Amino acid sequence: MAPSESAQDDTMPSEKDRLDKKVTNGEQKVASMAEHIPGTNGTGEAAKGSEQGQKLADVPKEKELSGKEKKELAKAQKIAKRAAEKQKQQGQPAVDLVAGNKGELPKDSGKKGPLGPATPAKTQHKKTGSTSAGAQSSLPHRQALSHAAPAAAEPGKENKNVALFDHLYGHPRRTTVAGAGKDVHPAVLALGIQMRNYIVCGSSARCVAMLLVFKRVIESYTTPPRNSLPRHLTILLSSQIDYLVSCRPISISMGNAIRWLKVEISNVDVSTPESQAKSDLCDLIDTYVREKVTVADQVIANKANDKIEDGDVIMTFAKSSIVQQTLVEAFRRGKRFRVIVVDSRPLLEGKNLARALADLGLEVQYSLTHGISHVIRDTTKVFLGAHAMMSTGLYSRVGTALVAMSAKEANVPVIVCCESVKLTERVALDSFVHNEVAPAEELIIQGKPSSPLSKWVDVPNLQLLNLMYDLTPAEYINMVVTEYGIIPPSSVPVIIRLSTNT
Repeated sequence: MAPSESAQDDTMPSEKDRLDKKVTNGEQKVASMAEHIPGTNGTGEAAKGSEQGQKLADVPKEKELSGKEKKELAKAQKIAKRAAEKQKQQGQPAVDLVAGNKGELPKDSGKKGPLGPATPAKTQHKKTGSTSAGAQSSLPHRQALSHAAPAAAEPGKENKNVALFDHLYGHPRRTTVAGAGKDVHPAVLALGIQMRNYIVCGSSARCVAMLLVFKRVIESYTTPPRNSLPRHLTILLSSQIDYLVSCRPISISMGNAIRWLKVEISNVDVSTPESQAKSDLCDLIDTYVREKVTVADQVIANKANDKIEDGDVIMTFAKSSIVQQTLVEAFRRGKRFRVIVVDSRPLLEGKNLARALADLGLEVQYSLTHGISHVIRDTTKVFLGAHAMMSTGLYSRVGTALVAMSAKEANVPVIVCCESVKLTERVALDSFVHNEVAPAEELIIQGKPSSPLSKWVDVPNLQLLNLMYDLTPAEYINMVVTEYGIIPPSSVPVIIRLSTNT
């Protein structure tokens, strides 16, 4: 032991001298770096950084980082990279939080960092690759920048979104199939564009069209190797749904049908042959469309016919397939009545309804919403369709609330025809929180360059709002006709439970 101890004593002075030199060099570097920090005299920061310089000097060049130090280093670098990416996305100059920005020191280099005491910023260590605490101390500051407001709009370009409905403006509707995923079925691609252009319009029509397209997707589906049909088919359907949503937001009835279909797919036994499972799913879709839409419309039309009498003047708004079926069925039964169709821009759906009823021989009067106070005087009953029905009111095409409130003022009963697939437990008290904003360009009359709105984008302080739906409070509705019976709006949750249990 004695010889080894003496040998060790002989080597100690040289090791001490080497470490003392490192300490001296570290203090000199820290002092010179601190002199470049604005707002400091250099000496105070140098004193604070001497401790870190001592720590750096105490680490031998040949010594490797411990596991804990490696984890801390990797974590700091990961956070710095994320903060730099977010900063770059926000339009701000990217700063390398590890190595500094173009050799300059961060202004907050003297702040206390999460991994050590307050030290000036330092670049990456030459041998060990470790970073100084000064560089890490800037991480919390840079993370806070990720929550800053988005970059300002381009100079001279005015924001044309209505501030009150700013939360409803999402990504612009898809206008072409360009950029669609490779897993999207061609039938789904065509349906999305048709819904976006209102070729397929109406809650029931969109729901049926979507289910029939999904049926084609299932028929052409093949389970990949080492995958199960329930799991992989659900993922495939999700990509189809995402594409449809990018073209136009889905309706309440579509959402209910999607949830039902996913449950049926998840209930498929993995041991069932693929051909049999696909056939069963297609049969279930056909049954759902027949029971929830086709047969339901027939039952509702028969029940609503009992409310129509000879000599009635029936008012309706826009175009509802179930209301049209009810009026046609009543006319075929020999009842004589007059129909007033109230319509609104920009879709003018009521034109198609008025034309179809007039072709059958009904007496039809067509009016826009600005004339409702005049035509309501002759009205005896109001029949309305529904986009969705809640216990708090009717969610339908914008303008429906105006018709219902005008009828209430004139003591005219309001009857809503609605299938159970459109019922929802969602609660809405206004039309501001949940709604769909259509492109403002649809309000411009096409083919008329002299229209006052043809150059509305260039008009300062002018914003166009094109809402699709509004909420009619339940107090303005007398009854709701469903396939389960005639109910008040407050009984909607009861019908939802009945329809989900059958």
